[in-house]
Amino acid sequence: MSAIVVDQLRKSYGALEAVKGISLTVAQGEIFALLGPNGAGKTTTVEILEGYRTRSAGTVEVLGFDPAQRPTEMRARIGIVLQSAGVENYLTVAEVVDLYRGYYPHPRERDEVLRLVGLEDRPNVRVGKLSGGQRRRLDVALGMCGNPDLLFLDEPTTGFDPAARRNAWAAISGLRDEGKTILLTTHFMDEAQALADRLAIMRAGEIVALGTIDDIQSQHGSETRVRFALTDGVAPPADLVPADARQRDGSYEIWSEAPTELLHRLTGWALDAHVELTNLSVARASLEDTYLELTGESAEQSEGA
Repeated sequence: MSAIVVDQLRKSYGALEAVKGISLTVAQGEIFALLGPNGAGKTTTVEILEGYRTRSAGTVEVLGFDPAQRPTEMRARIGIVLQSAGVENYLTVAEVVDLYRGYYPHPRERDEVLRLVGLEDRPNVRVGKLSGGQRRRLDVALGMCGNPDLLFLDEPTTGFDPAARRNAWAAISGLRDEGKTILLTTHFMDEAQALADRLAIMRAGEIVALGTIDDIQSQHGSETRVRFALTDGVAPPADLVPADARQRDGSYEIWSEAPTELLHRLTGWALDAHVELTNLSVARASLEDTYLELTGESAEQSEGA
């Protein structure tokens, strides 16, 4: 069963086409991450799924409903964590959670919600007295209040310290273990790797990669990175190491689809020349490397704008 089905979704603002015919499915009980630089179309896509924005073309189903109709049955079964919930500062944490719990037919218990986000010791603290990280935890708590079948998380751990991020990841994984479905947007590659069962990478309104992390890295990140440094100011031969491989710190970085051959030639040269290769490392392209390769042009355009 699929919690979300998107087929040829398009959204235009006048002459600007923000989403260009994307298709994807999110299975029930999985964590699906949507990645992409600013301006890639992530927010527009998610807002259409949530029912807050209408589509220009294509079909969308969320829990079997058309979100454009904003059916009550669908809204009762979804939770949304925005980048900021805009909660009144004079209310206490417990009052805010109880307020939101009251909007749903089958809410979670307040104490359970607070425990999930690490605010069990702050029920009587006013929202205005919370730290930035604690405010973000409260935002996540409000998305969980209704015990949703489908939870939309928009940058859920922004502003968290490392320990709080790990706790949040554990809570999110725990929701999946309960059979909940989660659609996550994030700029943190480690977060996507820690949580996502599958993901989609968007660029300029299109999906440029879709699948598990291993699928995407095998399809788009086939090269291996070889890094090393040389002592005594020795330079490697130009036919083996291109000039642009030299890094600012004096080390070298080479990407190769045939790392075994490259290492054989590199170490052979070093032995013949009586040169020591230091800090030698060989690593498969990371998710971040693949992401930057797939979205670099779009990210540069967004930065320039």
